[in-house]
Amino acid sequence: MKGVLYAGATGLFLSLFLTPVFIRLLAKRGYGQQIRDDGPTAHHVKRGTPTMGGLIIITSVLLAYFTSHFLAGSDISSSAMLVLGLVLGLGTVGFVDDWLKIVKQRSLGLTARQKIIGQALVAGGFGYAGLHFVDKFGLAPISKHLSTVRDTSLVFAGAIVIIWVLLLVIGTSNAVNLTDGLDGLASGAAIMAFLAFVLIGIWEFRQSCAYTQVAKCYAVRDPLDLAVLAAAFAGSCAGFLWWNTSPAKIFMGDVGSLSLGGAIAGLAITLRTELMLIPLGGLFIIITLSVIIQVLYFKITKGKRFFKMAPLQHHFELSGWGEVTIVVRFWIIAGICVASGLGLFYAQWVVR
Repeated sequence: MKGVLYAGATGLFLSLFLTPVFIRLLAKRGYGQQIRDDGPTAHHVKRGTPTMGGLIIITSVLLAYFTSHFLAGSDISSSAMLVLGLVLGLGTVGFVDDWLKIVKQRSLGLTARQKIIGQALVAGGFGYAGLHFVDKFGLAPISKHLSTVRDTSLVFAGAIVIIWVLLLVIGTSNAVNLTDGLDGLASGAAIMAFLAFVLIGIWEFRQSCAYTQVAKCYAVRDPLDLAVLAAAFAGSCAGFLWWNTSPAKIFMGDVGSLSLGGAIAGLAITLRTELMLIPLGGLFIIITLSVIIQVLYFKITKGKRFFKMAPLQHHFELSGWGEVTIVVRFWIIAGICVASGLGLFYAQWVVR
């Protein structure tokens, strides 16, 4: 359990004090954010704000995770390493996207097709590798069972599992990417999701079938180490949020949003709580649905818009809401969704 505290505290400390150093470095090199001309006019003042802050989050997570193991003297797990591999892979896709935006001095980097292909390759590798590395209890990091709040009786072939993992990872990473449109919105909502996974991992460890044979025990590989990793993400995002909150001194960029989305999906998959992504990532889903509705309505009505602008946060901006008001209210929605998800998780345990 000490590892969870070490990881969270180290991630918080590192991101809190490394971020301003990174801000000065990026500002000196002129690596600033490009702003869409068709977006809210209030965002134009943000042009040139240092971006790619996700690099600090990822660095802090890596250092925090390995430092916690050094201090606690615990073993590194295959499950956590696979999730970290997923994060690094998606972070690389996001970094290329951010870098092209800076080099070309425009708000578009990789094409949508290029980005999806990159995400699919990384997610596919994660899904394939996750079906291997079986431990002495016969558990692999990724189960072939469909999971809700735990594994169900539905079992799929390996190829189907990989396709399912692709959908979850690509969907979640893009959902976080769409949410990252206002100062602190995505990082604040991500913190809540990661804290939920900390609690879930600790609970599954205490009720693990590997160590206890109580009714409804959890057949999950490495739940405690995944909780340590989730704590590292929560702490690192919290430290980054100090500088990312309005008015933001730095943006996380696609390198941050894609990797955080991948981390959330990876933790849900390896903790056998795949469908818990719906409540735990409720805000991300709502914002993604707003984009889908906008696109479909635009095509059906041949040019009319359902929202003033999508994603949803920009609709409220154009409706006259202040940025901080939107972020705080959306955080409240995210908190309600996460609390509901944890309630569903615990309710499944207590209902006999």
